[in-house]
Amino acid sequence: MDMAALNHMPEPLCLIGNTNGRLLVNLKALKILSAIRQPVVVVAIVGPYRTGKSYLMNKLAGKKKGFSVGSTVQCSTKGIWMWCVPHPKKPNHTLVLLDTEGLGDVEKGDKTNDTHIFVLALLLSSTFVYNTMNKIDHEAINLLHYVTELSQLLRIDTSPALNRVDDAADFVRVCPDLVWTLRDFYLDLEANGQLITADEYLENSLRPKQGTNQHFQNFNLPRLCIQKFFPVKKCFIFDLPTHQKKFAQLETLHNDDLDPKFVQQVAEFCSYIFSYSKTKTLSGGIQASGSHLKNLVQTYVNAINSGDLPCMESEVLTLAQIKNLAAMQKAIAHYDQQMGQKLQLPTETRQELLDLHRASEKEAIEVFMKNSFKDEDQGYWKKLEMQLVAKLNDFHKRNKEASLNRCSALLQDIFHPLEENVKQGVYAKPGGHCLFIQKREELKEKYNQEPRKGIQAEEALQKYLESKESVSVTILQTDLALTASEKEIEGLREEFMKAEAQRLMQSLTQHQQMMEPRKTVHQEQVRLMETNRVYQEALQQRAMEHQLQEEVKRLKERFQAENRQLHNELQNLLRNDSPNDWILRPRGEDTTSNWPQLRGTKSAPVEWC
Repeated sequence: MDMAALNHMPEPLCLIGNTNGRLLVNLKALKILSAIRQPVVVVAIVGPYRTGKSYLMNKLAGKKKGFSVGSTVQCSTKGIWMWCVPHPKKPNHTLVLLDTEGLGDVEKGDKTNDTHIFVLALLLSSTFVYNTMNKIDHEAINLLHYVTELSQLLRIDTSPALNRVDDAADFVRVCPDLVWTLRDFYLDLEANGQLITADEYLENSLRPKQGTNQHFQNFNLPRLCIQKFFPVKKCFIFDLPTHQKKFAQLETLHNDDLDPKFVQQVAEFCSYIFSYSKTKTLSGGIQASGSHLKNLVQTYVNAINSGDLPCMESEVLTLAQIKNLAAMQKAIAHYDQQMGQKLQLPTETRQELLDLHRASEKEAIEVFMKNSFKDEDQGYWKKLEMQLVAKLNDFHKRNKEASLNRCSALLQDIFHPLEENVKQGVYAKPGGHCLFIQKREELKEKYNQEPRKGIQAEEALQKYLESKESVSVTILQTDLALTASEKEIEGLREEFMKAEAQRLMQSLTQHQQMMEPRKTVHQEQVRLMETNRVYQEALQQRAMEHQLQEEVKRLKERFQAENRQLHNELQNLLRNDSPNDWILRPRGEDTTSNWPQLRGTKSAPVEWC
């Protein structure tokens, strides 16, 4: 919707009506929102009836009249009314003002309706104006806390795509700013004798007390929740605008007719809203347009009408329900986180899973006890126990399935070679069944040594072996059949070998009988050869003796011849030489040698000298 179209929305329009306790969305208003393509700044105001909420919203719209300003004890505004105007300080932005019917209307007497209006205003706004009278009191704080808790519950249960809050920064962007306006404020802004600002007064009112007992917990809980839900908080105080008798003409009164201080306070309020109110932002930092706002309206109204919000008369009881439900969810989330981090399926034993469960369960219960609120009948604690038991049962189931899957994969992998050997007929032979059983036992041992098979390890193995029992029987039958055939063949072979041995013995006997004459002839030949050898040796011996005798004879004859020759020579010498002394020397030797000398005469015999 462009600027000109917004200028043609001269007055507010009912956005959400309230008929017989059921919320109805005005389609005409939704059509207007759908046409707004600019980012929207949504300012909603909530508070007790007859506290001047509509007056402030008219001022924000820059009009004296628009939202109904009542002057009687009856509530003027019903449901939630919307006025879309151009933003005075943010170009290309639309300011969406939401005025709500007053809380606590005695004629209406329906606290559930008040709660629904309060929650819707809180969820739809980017700036939430909480308009109360006179001062900040415990009742107003508890009511605001109650509604913030409900709004959180509704935000979680609806439109996760539009309103999911993923982190702390996202939470700050999504949650509205709180502006607490105090009407007809009459207290002095002092603390410990020191002047304080309105913001400090709000901060002091929301500050928790030191202490741990139940009283302090009940006091601190709503304050801590409000501080967390509204990261940005602002407080404005307003004096009485004029004399009470003139309240009925408040719309028509000029500023000159109003208390100057009140006029200034209203101006400061409007200036802050125009300057600091943020654009409506969805999760993920998406700036909402009118179309987004329309979707939120439909989503939340449908959720409320379907009964997604608790409807109880006791606010404390409802708060306890909300807090304990949140505490239970936190405990379960903590349990899931611990089990997710520590549990590795499959576990070796059931006890391992039980130990992890008990440790995580103990921590989850501690988380619940820390965050629970008035769970006096232990109803939520018992619900938590039941959910944890259900989760344990689910883990048992998943553990069993994981173990079966792991074991099945291992069995297929480990026994695959054995199955392949069976297919190839490796064991289709005598003794094959024994080899098959031996190999199967080896693979069983290998399987048993594998870690982290889980609680189904033995059962999975037995089921696998049972499924293959027919294979073992077939191999055994084949083994027995082939073994019987082999034994029969072996018997025939033994008979053949026996007959063959007898035949060979007969042949050997015959051969020996044939060889006996040859042996006699051979022995005779050996004897004759030995006799011949001895004879030959004797002949050789005789020949040698004869040769020796001949040699001796020859030597003897030679000696005799030489001796005769020597004798003859000696006779010749005796005849030819003088009778002087003779000296006999060897022939051809020098006379000076030392040979013995023969001396003699012709008549005397020869002497050696």
